[in-house]
Amino acid sequence: MLTQPSASAPSDQRTVFDLALIKRYDQSGPRYTSYPTAVEFDPKFDEAAYRATCERSNASGRPLSLYFHIPFCDTVCFYCACNKLATKDRSLAQPYLERLEREMAMQAALFDRSRVVEQLHWGGGTPTFISHDQMRQLMHDTRRHFTLLDDDSGEYSIEIDPREATVDTIKLLRELGFNRMSLGVQDFDARVQKAVNRVQSEDETMAVLEAARTEGFRSISIDLIYGLPFQTVEEFSRTLEKVIAAAPERISVFNYAHLPARFSPQRRIDETDLPLPQVKLDILQMTIERLTAAGWLYIGMDHFAQPEDELARAQRDGTLYRNFQGYSTHADCDLIGLGVTSVGKVANTYSQNLRELEEYNAAIDAGHLAVFRGIELNRDDEIRRDTITRLICHFKLDFADIERAWGLVFKDYFATSLAKLEQMQGDGLLTIDAQGIRVLPSGRLLIRNICMAFDAYLEAKSGPIGFSKVI
Repeated sequence: MLTQPSASAPSDQRTVFDLALIKRYDQSGPRYTSYPTAVEFDPKFDEAAYRATCERSNASGRPLSLYFHIPFCDTVCFYCACNKLATKDRSLAQPYLERLEREMAMQAALFDRSRVVEQLHWGGGTPTFISHDQMRQLMHDTRRHFTLLDDDSGEYSIEIDPREATVDTIKLLRELGFNRMSLGVQDFDARVQKAVNRVQSEDETMAVLEAARTEGFRSISIDLIYGLPFQTVEEFSRTLEKVIAAAPERISVFNYAHLPARFSPQRRIDETDLPLPQVKLDILQMTIERLTAAGWLYIGMDHFAQPEDELARAQRDGTLYRNFQGYSTHADCDLIGLGVTSVGKVANTYSQNLRELEEYNAAIDAGHLAVFRGIELNRDDEIRRDTITRLICHFKLDFADIERAWGLVFKDYFATSLAKLEQMQGDGLLTIDAQGIRVLPSGRLLIRNICMAFDAYLEAKSGPIGFSKVI
């Protein structure tokens, strides 16, 4: 069924939900928050390699992006697949924050102070698990080690659990420089909330949202999840109606992937309570239709934005980017990951910190950075990353842009990839002509499948092993 664009949306930003096509292309695949993906990261890329990369990157003068991982949660949400530590013991935060400050000092020493932090994000876990005084201290330490913007022009964002934030919390965060936030909601239905151990009232959520508007936050996103226990089209539509009425700038609607063998909290979810695959697809279709009719644009990969939001504008003008925090408007930043399990992207490399808290603590205590694996991209990696990024962000690709950037003939370099797309072209997902590739409305939901045709690592592995379903 076709979803119509809003009156202010360009006609090429509409999306078609084609059930037959979705079932035909039902498979697993990467989310392409990086290329190569994290499964290709290698322990051979160690602290020494990371240090050398950072020092080399200073010649570029690129601005910086900082990601801080705060792993603590007061309670565990059964659906969660994040790296977190569920605890009632708030005293555990202070030793972690002290190590985070020492890591900041070591990281900052590698980068020229003239490199301004244009993007900053606190994620988790639950960043607002820490106290107000600890928030002040963490931002103070950040400003001491890095050059932050003071004119509110940066993209400084934080993930908020409304159960862990008050009006005073929001006021403080704005004073500290945050101007964007995402609110975790998932579902307002009481039965669903109880089944996933996240009981959160609508009033709590709306109080935080209104406080953010009062304090002048420039963009507010609400996160939802479909595929949770007891969800139906009718039930989820009621949550969606409330979210639409709240009118956040962005809405993320994530597919719940039930992988209890990998994520132990999910073992506490009764699989018999989960909606059937067809019901999940029905929920997704309803969600796309309702949000599109209400004026939000489908940006891609679970994300919707109002037409004048920065993400929508960046997609229209060709500057949208994708990284480990999702879609972004800061493609030119080097990303520094801080804290346990954080991922960084500096120059032509990716790196990741140790994933276990005890190992992270030991590395910092020994005076070492916590980097334990990564990858340095070769020329082919960079060409394919550029190609995949253009497609997943803009749903189109001009061959001439890649040819100018990389000095190649696209149809020769990617002959194998283009052959893989022939069936997709026949099925109406995209068109290929002499100028480039255009993803059609029926192909937008299957953009991961399209990007996989350009993934050399999947070809070497004979398939997307270990990834989530594309829909």
